[in-house]
Amino acid sequence: MDLKVTLCYILLLLFSISSAEDIKLKLKGVTNIATTDENFICATLDWWPENKCDYNQCPWGKSGILNLDLDNKILSNAIKAFDPLRIRIGGSLQDQIIYQFGPQKNCTQMIKKDDGLFGFSVGCLPQNRWDRVNDFFNKSGVKLTFGLNALIGKKNSKEDKLNYMGNWNPLNAITLMKYTILKGYKIDSYELGNELCSEGVSARIDSVQYAKDITKLRFIINKLYPNVTTRPKVLGPAGFYGKEWFDSFLQNVGHGVVDGVTHHIYNLGAGVDQDLIEKVQDPYFLSQIAQTFKDVSVAVKEFTPWAGAWVGESGGAYNSGGKDVSHTFVNGFWYLDQLGMTSTFNHKVYCRQALIGGNYALLNTTTFIPNPDYYGALLWHRLMGSKVLSVSHEGSPYLRTYAHCSKKGPGITVLIINMSKSTFNFSLVNDMNLYPEDYTTEGSVQTSTSNSMDDKQIREEYHLTPKDGNIQSDVVLLNGTPLKLTESLDIPELKPVMISSSSPIKVGPQSIVFVNVKGFKAPACAAS
Repeated sequence: MDLKVTLCYILLLLFSISSAEDIKLKLKGVTNIATTDENFICATLDWWPENKCDYNQCPWGKSGILNLDLDNKILSNAIKAFDPLRIRIGGSLQDQIIYQFGPQKNCTQMIKKDDGLFGFSVGCLPQNRWDRVNDFFNKSGVKLTFGLNALIGKKNSKEDKLNYMGNWNPLNAITLMKYTILKGYKIDSYELGNELCSEGVSARIDSVQYAKDITKLRFIINKLYPNVTTRPKVLGPAGFYGKEWFDSFLQNVGHGVVDGVTHHIYNLGAGVDQDLIEKVQDPYFLSQIAQTFKDVSVAVKEFTPWAGAWVGESGGAYNSGGKDVSHTFVNGFWYLDQLGMTSTFNHKVYCRQALIGGNYALLNTTTFIPNPDYYGALLWHRLMGSKVLSVSHEGSPYLRTYAHCSKKGPGITVLIINMSKSTFNFSLVNDMNLYPEDYTTEGSVQTSTSNSMDDKQIREEYHLTPKDGNIQSDVVLLNGTPLKLTESLDIPELKPVMISSSSPIKVGPQSIVFVNVKGFKAPACAAS
């Protein structure tokens, strides 16, 4: 049955040639323009309890790190499919979490509190829960970032209650780290604080003070983890970019203190926004955030060139996302475009809010069944390598294109996002011009060679489309076949269609396509 569906899908694509617009995709394969981490894809787990509500909805259920069902087979299989998946534990409430280690015997439950940060009281991470979480991550295959409470020891200013003053007290964090080391739990990185930089959200710290605090964290980690090869990275400031604050922080932090400069993105506005579905399909709106990615990348290169820029948290629409948009197919236009855009601006990691929880999660909060963006993330993780290539076209602005060296094997992988209702035929042009872009002439395209593959070779294509053509469906089709869990609750095999390299790449309306071209000769992708 699946074979028939796939054959019908291929025939449909072939039939669309005559009515489709032809687009030349110009790819510069001589050098790469940026690099990402091998584990660029990241997802977050948050601290929110069940009674976290926005807009008269309470979409978090039991998805917080303290009440998540770690025995759920779908959850485990969804993580294992990445082999490994980078996960960040953090979020709004992390600066109210204390850790039940050392002298900390009582472990109070977080409750609603009107005068608490984000409307909640201080909470606690029990020792036995930390054991369970690490056991689960170890079995599932996770590269873990843990967000530490940065407000311990600080008091808010009488003149400005949002402003927290004083030195960070690391004693509670040290007990967590010592216990973690004793038990042999693997931590890829520690991050200090959540959304305390620039203007803050519910609290903020001065940039010079934060530099002082995170330097203290680096000193502690260096001492507790003497082996450089297994030493966790240090990340921060984990908040929204503001040039003055970020520049000051980066200028005041010493050499080698931070490994990743993390910032957060919620560029779609409030989850209740009635225009949300239009925003995720508007290329002009989506491009507005590019300046932030560039500014962060430039600041990191100028002040802390040994570190990398990370998107430490991004859910698109804040306050848990949009209930009719963020978990559906159409959200992939925003999400995959974000992945492509940030990679071109030399960001190393992109953490999606959230793996599970809220309306914007990769997994359904109740059933744990993957939402469409999960499969987009998984395909990116498996296909897109760490070297980013320059790619351009002169077609519709509703077409977004990105290209990387392939993750496994030779050649390249191209991502094409078609937000329009038109069909396009793409042909790849291999621009072998050796001169920097500033010195190219109009004739450089004419001297470019067409895709230098043998016509007998084939390429792999992965076409993602919504069920029944409904872009607000939470069921996604891969090459015409619905992606659904197997009977054993495993993630389905993501099979490509095999197409002759001599034929154009046919991209249907409102679709997302990954194209793996093994025969494309890009010198930047050649093994050194």
